[in-house]
Amino acid sequence: MAEGRRRAAELLVQCLEHEGVTCVFGIPGEENIHLTDALSRSSIRYVLVRHEQAASFMAEIQGRLTGRAGVCSATLGPGAINLLLGTADAFTNSTPVLALSAQVGLSRIYKESHQSVDLVSMFSPVTKWADLILTPGSIPEMVRKAFKLAQTERPGSVYLGVPEDVEAAFVADHLVPLAVNTPRADEPSTSQIARAAAVLDSSRRPIILAGHGAARSGAAEALLRFSELLSLPVATTFHGKGVFPDDHPHSLGAVGFMSHDYVNFGFDDADVIVSVGYELQEFDPVRINPDGDKQIIHLSRVPAEVDAHYVVEVGIQADIESTLTALGQATTRRFAQGTRREKIRRLLTDELAQGAADNSFPLKPQRVVADTRSALGRSDIVLADTGAVKMWMARLYPTFEPNTCLISNGLSTMSFALPGAVGAKLAAPGRKVLAAVGDGAFLMNSQEIETALRERVHVAVLIWEDNAYGLIGWKMDLELGHHVEVGFSNPDFVAYAESFGARGYRVGAAADLLPILNEALAVDTVSVITCPVDYTENLRLTNSLGELSGPF
Repeated sequence: MAEGRRRAAELLVQCLEHEGVTCVFGIPGEENIHLTDALSRSSIRYVLVRHEQAASFMAEIQGRLTGRAGVCSATLGPGAINLLLGTADAFTNSTPVLALSAQVGLSRIYKESHQSVDLVSMFSPVTKWADLILTPGSIPEMVRKAFKLAQTERPGSVYLGVPEDVEAAFVADHLVPLAVNTPRADEPSTSQIARAAAVLDSSRRPIILAGHGAARSGAAEALLRFSELLSLPVATTFHGKGVFPDDHPHSLGAVGFMSHDYVNFGFDDADVIVSVGYELQEFDPVRINPDGDKQIIHLSRVPAEVDAHYVVEVGIQADIESTLTALGQATTRRFAQGTRREKIRRLLTDELAQGAADNSFPLKPQRVVADTRSALGRSDIVLADTGAVKMWMARLYPTFEPNTCLISNGLSTMSFALPGAVGAKLAAPGRKVLAAVGDGAFLMNSQEIETALRERVHVAVLIWEDNAYGLIGWKMDLELGHHVEVGFSNPDFVAYAESFGARGYRVGAAADLLPILNEALAVDTVSVITCPVDYTENLRLTNSLGELSGPF
């Protein structure tokens, strides 16, 4: 068949449009100029970033919020390698992402040459699929396969490399995007439902553990109904925060903190764990089943990973909403609410309330969390970066809707929050978006302030400033009794933000934070707030948790 007048790059962009892609985040290179040009003439918004790593985080967060693969793009060699971190983060966080990069031409791909590295081998361990597009005619099939794999449970990242001579080649007119088919989850097996119901009916103190899979499956309402029907307490993972509202009387909060936290007492007494959309990378199950003696009912779209502390009694791989509904109907037991969950909830709410009333300076982490919660609505989005900020936010920040407190808990990557906030705002433009970051993480990707300003993406950044890698120091203090090599100095963050053209704020007293947050979240620009934090609370917290014992 005769070649047409379209280049392969144009066909690739047509396929992306057909898949519903609205944004591509990236930096162009010499080897993918035709792709960049084709994107500029399409319906897809090309978001030019300042570092490819940031592009991968933007794509990841957009994918997490929409359920459709976020797309990031780079040139070959070093540009592609810079996409690797966010691509791996998406893979471990079960988030759909397509990473695209250029590659050297087919005429030299087989030999040592300038900027040529084996990108497929690099991306393969951290993606569901990685491959090169070796012929223009395969573009429709390979793009459809990439999106199908990225978006199908368990979702994750994929990688496609495009040799420069392939993207520039002309393609036949008959080549068009393939039809998009969305697979439908299976209904639960009646025999497995009966087995799970029998386990619940013979249990004494069951507990629900809800992970991010429940949020991805849209099962939040079904989970709420199931908990209320059986009167079961619910704990979430850090990654699943919000899939069960923290202001519900059955909520125990989030589990996964480094010490034996309040919520762990709910698991200490349990004999059955109803696991809903939980995956092992969210946290180690030894923390809630140390003796491996609890019966586990695993409800998910995918089978459970094998672990000595997560031996599944009954596994149901099906649509989670349908499974919860069927299991609730099949179970005859209804459980007494008891006093333990009320005490666990009171410990959390009291800690947050005490923090909200603490006017000391630098601010206690509890005060920062309380004011952050006051400044954001129930459906607004906060991204809690990795570090001590993550531990405090994951423990204490009350979350009421899925995917409104975003945490990386698979790879647990530093510096995703600021670029991720750009992806979040583009995915949810009607909601306020705040990136909560430590000062160490902030400077790893702070250049994306310029991207947000240029693209008119209005986000706020709250820097928890302590002039150190606080979480590492915390861990050293716990295990070594001292910390080393974690301190550093910072620039003037207000002047730094203003040098980009953003607004800069400095918190000088505890009473300053909430008004500043309210203003920063309301203005139509990028705002950066620096807030000194007193992390001596870290050891006080872990020491107090170590002294706490149950039952109580």
